[in-house]
Amino acid sequence: MKPQDITLQGALWLSMAGEKFGSPQQLALLAQIDGSGSITQAARTTGISYKAAWDAIDHMNNLAGEPLVERLSGGKGGGGTRLTARGRQLVANYQIIAQEHQQFLRNLQRQAGSMADDLLLLKGMSMKTSARNQFLGKVAAIRTGAVNDEVELEVADGLRLVAVVTHDSTESLGLAPGVTAFALIKASSVIVGCGQDGMRLSARNQLPGTVSRLQPGAVNTEVVIELAPGSSIAAIITNTSASELGLQLGSPACAIFKASSVILGVPG
Repeated sequence: MKPQDITLQGALWLSMAGEKFGSPQQLALLAQIDGSGSITQAARTTGISYKAAWDAIDHMNNLAGEPLVERLSGGKGGGGTRLTARGRQLVANYQIIAQEHQQFLRNLQRQAGSMADDLLLLKGMSMKTSARNQFLGKVAAIRTGAVNDEVELEVADGLRLVAVVTHDSTESLGLAPGVTAFALIKASSVIVGCGQDGMRLSARNQLPGTVSRLQPGAVNTEVVIELAPGSSIAAIITNTSASELGLQLGSPACAIFKASSVILGVPG
């Protein structure tokens, strides 16, 4: 499956004594004051109100323990505001840190080739559901009907599952070729077959594989069939059925289930 593009983003905050000291917007306010000499102009450029600007300055002054901004009185322009030496030093240091932060994000971005698929995989791993079998893949094809649609989901190279869902579900889930989706199949919905000798079945999904694990219980046996490297499916059958089928580790078997037994979903 083709990796998806992902863009890394990050926000930089300063803190002092466990308290957030300056956000990018607050430091931008200080930089604007340094450039314009007017808190009114700086607040307008930064996109905050005059009161919010002074509230932010008071907050930073209190945490710094010394003024970062000072008022100027008198003069031809009737006064104004300017940064103190400490304020200018803070802005300069923050800009250096911000540049390093952006370089850090760019370096991570270069390593993010297949990170989107990894995030989808982690999301699927954290999803809680009663269905024993969970597959993540991409929609390979959709055949539209009057009421129901048949959806093919490619979950591994050469391995496809077929599901039947209502046309409304196809639209509400946004299913289309290339869209990432997951399939849920209850183990109790999977029939295990072996040595069909050309028997023809109506079940849309008939996936051949090899028995990789047998877990007998008091009444039932869990049968795990390896379908492809890294892909397997579990079925629950009675102990009597497991015995009559002569299932053993490494023996060929086929996982059979109806397309209507497949539940489709998309990552949120």
